[in-house]
Amino acid sequence: MAKLGTTAFGEAFSDYVFFNDYIGRNAAILMAMALLAGCLVAQVSTRTYTPVVYWLTVTAVSIFGTMSADYLNQDLGMPLWGSTLMLLVLQALVFAGWYRSQRTLDMHSINTRAREMFYWLTVIFTFALGTAAGDFVAGPLGLGTLASTFVFLAVILVPAAGYKWLRFNEVFAFWFAYTITRPLGASFADWLGVPAPYGDGLQLGTGPMSLATGAVLVAVLALVVTRHRSETAGRGSLPEPG
Repeated sequence: MAKLGTTAFGEAFSDYVFFNDYIGRNAAILMAMALLAGCLVAQVSTRTYTPVVYWLTVTAVSIFGTMSADYLNQDLGMPLWGSTLMLLVLQALVFAGWYRSQRTLDMHSINTRAREMFYWLTVIFTFALGTAAGDFVAGPLGLGTLASTFVFLAVILVPAAGYKWLRFNEVFAFWFAYTITRPLGASFADWLGVPAPYGDGLQLGTGPMSLATGAVLVAVLALVVTRHRSETAGRGSLPEPG
């Protein structure tokens, strides 16, 4: 839920800022980059899992990842199929480098600075790739945002079913599902919020959708923080393992 919340908010807020004529696209992506850099510094400086810091960093990644994909398409003129393919290859290269260096892609084994860097680099590419793929399916492939939502909803069931019944590798199933949550949440957010003449859904506006999804995200993160505190207290306030 938290991941989908950051995805929906990141998509709506990124679109609101990036396509805001008063801010400008170059300024918008620089601000998103600065936000991400600050959050990453705070995240890698913590020695244990801190929900607020971690999920703020994921939210910053969501915003920057969305803008990055849009910048490739809107400002650099790269077709959506091209940016989707390029980001897919880059994500695969990060996975390859991560595995060759660390011999594992298991997120539960992220207990060194190098593994954490690989992890966040992977997350950045999953968000950018998800944005490009979602826009490609909705736009050039002509499915629209609502149909795209159901397509990605069906796709995300593949790793779940594969892990349960087809003996998919646990790490593979996790990263498969993690990657698909991005275009799934983004497609639904676009269906709700993207205004006319660009939207094909409810067209509620990216500004109102940023407020609505932001409120939902805050509520979800409050539950995450409360649960984490309860679990930590139950363990006698011991630090997170690993």
